Amino acid sequence: MDRMIVYPGAIPLDTDILQLNRNVMVGIAALSEAVLGSSTIVDGLACSPTVPASLTVTIGPGSITAVAPVDVTAYGSLAADIAEQIVKTGINLDPLSFTLSAPVSSGQSICYLIEAAFSEADSDPVVLPYVNAANPALPYTGPNNSGGAQNTQRLQRVQLQLKPGAAAPAGTQTAPPVDNGWVGLYVITVNYGQTAIISSDITTLPQAPFLPFKLPALRPGFAQMSVFESSGAFIVPNGVNSVKVTVIGGGGGGGYHATLPGAGGGAGGVAVSIIGGLAAGQSIPVTVGLGGVPSVSPGTGGAGGTSGFGSFISASGGAGGEGGTASLFATAGGPGGIGLGGQINQAGAMGSDGIAVASRGGDGGGAGHGRGASGPLAGFAASGFGGGGGGGGASPGANPAGSPGGAGAPGLVIVEY
Repeated sequence: MDRMIVYPGAIPLDTDILQLNRNVMVGIAALSEAVLGSSTIVDGLACSPTVPASLTVTIGPGSITAVAPVDVTAYGSLAADIAEQIVKTGINLDPLSFTLSAPVSSGQSICYLIEAAFSEADSDPVVLPYVNAANPALPYTGPNNSGGAQNTQRLQRVQLQLKPGAAAPAGTQTAPPVDNGWVGLYVITVNYGQTAIISSDITTLPQAPFLPFKLPALRPGFAQMSVFESSGAFIVPNGVNSVKVTVIGGGGGGGYHATLPGAGGGAGGVAVSIIGGLAAGQSIPVTVGLGGVPSVSPGTGGAGGTSGFGSFISASGGAGGEGGTASLFATAGGPGGIGLGGQINQAGAMGSDGIAVASRGGDGGGAGHGRGASGPLAGFAASGFGGGGGGGGASPGANPAGSPGGAGAPGLVIVEY
């Protein structure tokens, strides 16, 4: 930021103060643009009904940040500077009230628009004393002893205005358009015969450029995590507009064959993606796929369920390991699920085939899979998210008998933000 230099004994000039003020404004403008960007931003300026209720609304204190010339008109002895644009901030410290009117015709309604703009104007005129070179002890009153008042402040404010629409039959009324150079903030609907404004009559325009969050709400990268082991919903926190999501489908159940060892279930698929464009408070459904249930009688194990994060990404569950009756002479491992919609889409590992010569069931697919059983024992359930269940073993000998498979593990959804 530029700074003025003054020296002991030098005659002070008005430009020393004026240029200092301008330099500070330009420095703050550069910082504001680095933080907020160059688009118009509004903060505060809450619209609320009066207490007790009436047809008046109050706009609370707040600010507007917008691009404008350095100085549209001369700033004291400094010339105007309209060629260079900076980000300026208008601040209202006091509330402002607007009184609305109900339509005069029965059955009609009317919409009022509240819009805002950055405003800069010179104000606070004062008759200033000036040096009288002929008699310094007797100062002039005003410039050249004219007695005229001069503005002493250049004020930057939020200019607000109430713009009525056209009354129309209730339900057909529309808000008036936003004027050029202004930004729309609120629409207030008033019905025939209405005597007071309530909160539900006030709607914030979707395109209103309110500051979405403050610095304390910001998080450095993906610093926190929400882990879903069962279905639910993810509510986007304040200050978050993108998340990293990992979804894992449920694992398939192990197979149960009447006379042979069963096959292992396939692992759930995996999808990973960074998802942007989210809004604070947005609710995104989260689905966690269940693990595949093994068959209670000879047959193929149940498939794992699909996991998903809204409509953004999903991962299907693994298929169950084969089983069945004596007519099936081989038991193949269940295929793994697949990831969909992610930047990384990975298929789950396939379950292992049943091993007839060893009377051993096939292992489930994936990390944390269930082990296949040896001999006349049930297959082991998967212990890790998305793992496939182990296939049931079989008794050896002339009259072998198979055993039930193990359950697949449920999926998982991890949201980092």
